[in-house]
Amino acid sequence: MNILLVEDEDKIASFMTKGLAAEGHQVERVSTVADALATSASFDFDVILLDLMLPDAHGRDALKAIRTTKPEVPVIVVSALGQIEDKVELLDLGATDYLVKPFAFAELAARVRAAGRQIQASSRVLCSAGISLDTKTRVVRRGDGPGIDLPSREYQLLEYLMRHAGQVLSRQQLLDAVWGIGFDTDSNVVDVYVSYLRRKLDDPRESPVIETVRGAGYRVRA
Repeated sequence: MNILLVEDEDKIASFMTKGLAAEGHQVERVSTVADALATSASFDFDVILLDLMLPDAHGRDALKAIRTTKPEVPVIVVSALGQIEDKVELLDLGATDYLVKPFAFAELAARVRAAGRQIQASSRVLCSAGISLDTKTRVVRRGDGPGIDLPSREYQLLEYLMRHAGQVLSRQQLLDAVWGIGFDTDSNVVDVYVSYLRRKLDDPRESPVIETVRGAGYRVRA
């Protein structure tokens, strides 16, 4: 599996990286929240191992942002903070699992394997409004038709909408999730990309895949 390790202590990071590599995993290590968000946004990882006490921000901030853009990826918190309230807070925020330092490597490896089984058990194909989207191959189809080629940003927007099918998402939510927090809020980029998707996905004989909810935002028909 491809694993993103977010850990600022070099000795711990080296210990985890070497052990996971020996298990056959590919490990990318970063040491800050900023790098974690940039790396997780640019590449697909099967599992993320997340420390909490990081030099630029708290790991909960990384977890919140990752859950906004990639709700399906397992995130295992690995932290010296072992109080019940710490565990409850992070699990409620969306952590898949919580491992307290110090730990035996065998336990870490077992938890990573369990996360891998969770990935295999979950469906990788999203289906809504007559559209299917394979999150592994990134192939998009209408019905049984041929694959529809989508540039990266259009694909990300469609995947986010389909993961929240039936839910009205504001333009600001879509900007934050697809273009990143802090993107120009006065931009009409969401409307432009929704238009691109409609041209490629809609069948004139049927209702549009992406509906406009006036004054609120957009949603994909459930």
